[in-house]
Amino acid sequence: MSFGQILTAMATPFDHNEEIDYNATRNLVNHLITNGSDGLVVAGTTGESATLETEEKIELFKFVVEVVAGRVPVIAGTGTNSTKGSIRLTQAAEAAGVDGIMLVNPYYNKPSQEGLYQHYKTVAESTKLPVMLYNIPGRTAVNMLPETIIRLSEVENIVCVKEASGDLDAMTQIINETPKDFALYSGDDGLTLPVLAIGGVGVVSVSAHILGNEMQQMINAFREGRLEEAAAMHGNLRPLMKAMFAQPSPGPVKAALNMKGISVGGVRLPMLPLSEEEQLELRKILGIRFVEAG
Repeated sequence: MSFGQILTAMATPFDHNEEIDYNATRNLVNHLITNGSDGLVVAGTTGESATLETEEKIELFKFVVEVVAGRVPVIAGTGTNSTKGSIRLTQAAEAAGVDGIMLVNPYYNKPSQEGLYQHYKTVAESTKLPVMLYNIPGRTAVNMLPETIIRLSEVENIVCVKEASGDLDAMTQIINETPKDFALYSGDDGLTLPVLAIGGVGVVSVSAHILGNEMQQMINAFREGRLEEAAAMHGNLRPLMKAMFAQPSPGPVKAALNMKGISVGGVRLPMLPLSEEEQLELRKILGIRFVEAG
């Protein structure tokens, strides 16, 4: 099962008191849908899930589902480092009307591979929703091995994985040894084209906040066999993709959205906004990018 080829890991807009800004959220949702997003991932890493309270997440899920009104799939980030906690949040997200859930590797605990398997299987069995696995060892301190993902692909409603390990060999093994209807998404914008080349279906993207339409064009060029054109597009998009991760995410993408007139506010501590120097550098990259785009 595929939720689409570009899923945007949506930022969570805040007001000047660091509370969720629902008017800005409405505007951001509509911007993303009209600018290349096939689906939205809510309360993931880019959505600052680590500093959102459980009640805030549930209200955010309900609100985004209402605003989206069935136009694209809404995938709720419901993974925590507690299996019971993940089940409770998953069931609340299902009641809120989301189309799927994303479960991140349990962080801090550093479970074994069998622990990861049992965690994901137990949470998946608590819901009827399709489940996306999320492997991001750089943030969770545990890497889910291909063999574990392959085992989990046999669970009926575990339908895809967001792979942010950066390991193309591991991704190739996953793609080759899971059912044909199990989808692999790149968790790194800069690996979108390489992941497509080995059989991935798309990307769960941060850069799509700014480059959604351009990334759609690149993916479509690849799928239509215009490989040199796709490679050239990838090269043109790469500097801005890198800029979105030049400082801890989601600081850069929030700054970029604000610069483009799409108000999303700042970040919550312990994250910090970009410094004046960092903002100036980002402005230069945004300016070069959009001048070149005509």
